[in-house]
Amino acid sequence: MPQAAESPKAMFHIVLAQPQIPPNTGNIIRLCANTGCTLHLVKPLGFELAGKAVRRAGLDYREVARLSVHADFPACLQALHGARLFSIETSGSRPYSEAAFAPGDALLFGSETHGLAAPVLREIPRERQLCIPMRSGNRSLNLANTVALVLYEAWRQNGFA
Repeated sequence: MPQAAESPKAMFHIVLAQPQIPPNTGNIIRLCANTGCTLHLVKPLGFELAGKAVRRAGLDYREVARLSVHADFPACLQALHGARLFSIETSGSRPYSEAAFAPGDALLFGSETHGLAAPVLREIPRERQLCIPMRSGNRSLNLANTVALVLYEAWRQNGFA
């Protein structure tokens, strides 16, 4: 498969609201470094960013990944400068594969244990509240897998450029 061209500007923004599991965030750091995305982490974090588990999962990609840590969701929104937000939650109104993603969009994912808070979801139009289809009775997918699935669909729609 051809390598994507590097760009000084992030293709997409990945936003993790209050992530709890260090290896998930480490894997997502690695994913963002390899796809040219900027990763935004919204506090509180359930771990130390410099911790061993994050470093182990992220390998040496932390040095090449674009990463911002925000005190809260309003601070993150301000840093996104009006980017279109898409939430990905089990309560989303339509499958992620039906969305039309564009460069500069922000993909928002909630905590592994709590998902996204209601006040955060109220910031996102219902048509941009997405879900990942899965079998009835199942709760959720792993956060790192979810981010990879949605990000690669968004990137595919934009020609992997």
